[in-house]
Amino acid sequence: MQKIRSLSLRARSALIIAVFSALAITLTSAGSRNFEIARNLDIFSTLFRELVVNYVDDVNVSEVMKSGIDGMLSSLDPYTTFIPESEIEDVRFMTTGQYGGIGAVIRPRDGRMMIVEPYEGFPAYKAGLIPGDIILEINGQSTAGRDEDEVRALLQGQPGTSLSIMVERDVEQIVKSLEREVVRVDNIPYYGMVNETTAYIKLTGFTQRAGREVKSALEALMNENQVKSVIIDLRDNGGGLLHEAVNITNLFVEKDELIVSTKGRLPDRTSTHRTLNDPVDKEIPLAILVNRASASASEIVAGSIQDLDRGVIIGDRTFGKGLVQNVVPLSYNTQLKVTVAEYFIPSGRSIQAINYAERRDDGSVAEIPDSLKSAHTTRGGRRVHDGGGIEPDITVQRPEPGNITRALSRQFLIFDYASKFRKENSEIAPAAEFAITDEIYNDFMEFVAGKDFSYTTRTENLLNQLKETASGEQYFNAIEQEFDTLKDRIRREKEQDFITFREEIEHSLLMEIVSRYYYREGRVVVSLDYDPDVEKAIEVLNDTGAYSGILAGVN
Repeated sequence: MQKIRSLSLRARSALIIAVFSALAITLTSAGSRNFEIARNLDIFSTLFRELVVNYVDDVNVSEVMKSGIDGMLSSLDPYTTFIPESEIEDVRFMTTGQYGGIGAVIRPRDGRMMIVEPYEGFPAYKAGLIPGDIILEINGQSTAGRDEDEVRALLQGQPGTSLSIMVERDVEQIVKSLEREVVRVDNIPYYGMVNETTAYIKLTGFTQRAGREVKSALEALMNENQVKSVIIDLRDNGGGLLHEAVNITNLFVEKDELIVSTKGRLPDRTSTHRTLNDPVDKEIPLAILVNRASASASEIVAGSIQDLDRGVIIGDRTFGKGLVQNVVPLSYNTQLKVTVAEYFIPSGRSIQAINYAERRDDGSVAEIPDSLKSAHTTRGGRRVHDGGGIEPDITVQRPEPGNITRALSRQFLIFDYASKFRKENSEIAPAAEFAITDEIYNDFMEFVAGKDFSYTTRTENLLNQLKETASGEQYFNAIEQEFDTLKDRIRREKEQDFITFREEIEHSLLMEIVSRYYYREGRVVVSLDYDPDVEKAIEVLNDTGAYSGILAGVN
């Protein structure tokens, strides 16, 4: 048996080496650069052969090759990646907004994989899977020890194929049979009026239909209301197709306007992208909302609107991804997503972060020294800078959530209470009307009281550090009484946290409960009543002087 395995392993490695060798021979006679490529391919193939033949244990050829590819690509930019066959559906989703699967958001919880939200109308929803279900098996394969990508790959597949899922709900194990479908996720989960005259459109992606969807939403709002200003919300939108960013910008600017140009090493990677159609409205006051997770196509829209002085940008500095990727097919149904160019918005600036590694914990652009920035000007003469993302015209400060609110979310207590509430209440008022009553809030506090809930505040952590430092320096005995008094005072204050932070806890609870009944749309509707970015946008759009002053560079 060992000999058979060894022969099989050698056969597979021999095939890979043969391919490399053939390519190396082809390139050797084609010039100095190609000779260098051939030389390194030969080194790689001989190293791989010797590793497979001589290593003390059997080598998993596919895993070793994948590690080698990933290591090679990691020396480049973060967006050039190898896509194995198992991740093809993810690529399809990024470009088309659709994929073959069951239609559910999954998320790890305590080392297991949980269904967070089934998409309304798709297989998971129709099979009766609900938020909180823990996925135990897929087609008889255990999910134990598998990460999110691995579980997602098991769920996705060709539309029309069937699968069975075993889930744990409370203490019961349930088996569901499903048939995969084409799952289509709209770019716009919600659009509507935030007051009598201000239209709002939430855009979460830039797939193939994004421009048409935004245009349809905008025209519907204008036909049915007295729209005098527009808010486009690009927060947490990681981007997508470049031409859809051009199409969306085109809704507000003249035909034949330069929106973005790309520059690559190869001539065919250098191009300009202009608007092709007449705008829907080129004068209406416009606000674009962005945050640290607004990237790529979102930054093209926000940056071009800013460069053309067509609207105000509100929120946080954006992510800073100004590189263009193409997906290149490889053998055996694998693909290479490769960076082929950098893009530049109308002022000539790039929004690409100068240093890939210099990012905050959330992935956003770190502070960039002024000496590394280049100044550019908008059409009206305002100064803007490159070096990393789009800096908004108005930065909105948001209060940090309380320790108790973060802990309740992190420990899934808000999530679990919403699941409990949904089981006990078959329906609620419309999303815009539903509210957390005293009765609901008190019931939630009783629910939490019955759980093993605890959290440590930053103040307590600092206090513990003080004790440790004072003890090491022989001061603690002198301050122990004051220390104990302070610690007891903090404990008593923490007991009031459910009252002190009730407003923000209620908001988180409200969003989670509403999402159980009205899904993505309901979550957006509820969030608008507690949104400082939207409030600031409405304020600026309703103040003609302030709006004009920003675009003129006065404010």
